[in-house]
Amino acid sequence: MKKVAIKRQWVNAHRQLFRCSVCQAPIKGVFENSLVCEQGHAIDFNKHGYLYFLNNGNGTDYDRTMFESRRRMLNAGLFLPMLEQINAELPDESQTILDVGTGEGTPLAQLGDLRGQQDAAIGFDISKAGIQLATQLSGNLFFCVADLRRLPFADESFDQVMELFSPSDYREFNRILKPGGQLLKIIPNANYLIELRHLLYELNDQHAAYDNTPVVERFKQHYKDARIIPIQYQFEIPAGLQGDLVEMSPLHWGRNAKKLNESDLSSLKQVTVDVSLLIGKKV
Repeated sequence: MKKVAIKRQWVNAHRQLFRCSVCQAPIKGVFENSLVCEQGHAIDFNKHGYLYFLNNGNGTDYDRTMFESRRRMLNAGLFLPMLEQINAELPDESQTILDVGTGEGTPLAQLGDLRGQQDAAIGFDISKAGIQLATQLSGNLFFCVADLRRLPFADESFDQVMELFSPSDYREFNRILKPGGQLLKIIPNANYLIELRHLLYELNDQHAAYDNTPVVERFKQHYKDARIIPIQYQFEIPAGLQGDLVEMSPLHWGRNAKKLNESDLSSLKQVTVDVSLLIGKKV
């Protein structure tokens, strides 16, 4: 069976998770190559097997090269301890999981591997380049292009929302979370990739330091009983992947970022992963 046919079957079996991106009506089902709502609006499946839910041409600075670099680094295990901690916070039974800003999908696939592919998991991103790469992944997964501010998912349809280094829309998250559902959000701490940061910027540059206090405080405003779990480890960079670490991170986008040469890259043997897992529960 072709990949697009498999994805059509997956969406039809889980159509209760979706809603129409045009009128917000419930989904009637998948008919031929289209997802159709109860009001008759139809969205066609792309040839890669994903759905495109954007109603306008929103863009992103992330391109395929960046996502390919990200996949190589994540396949080498860069995010794996974070995902193991997230997995430890999930119930043993199967869950409906949404990955916000999934990029090329590797974190969601790795979480699925940790959990035995028992969950119904959806990842979305605004980038077509990322989602096209994500469709290459196997597992009980579906990927789509969608807008964080206007999610094409039904009210109270997800047990868990996972978000790694992505923007938030807490009102939308609370709309789609079931009562008692959780938001699990990874944010960088001050020493996240500090070795790379110091290679790229002079110590007096604004990009040389980072303070996550505003992000944490805003999260606490929305989730009064929020829990914060610090995660820190050293990651040994496999030989030849130093350039991929630089490419996958927006750290090198700053106006005063240094153009790293081979000597700079060869000095980057390991990096500090210093993040916090913020956990909020919908009451």
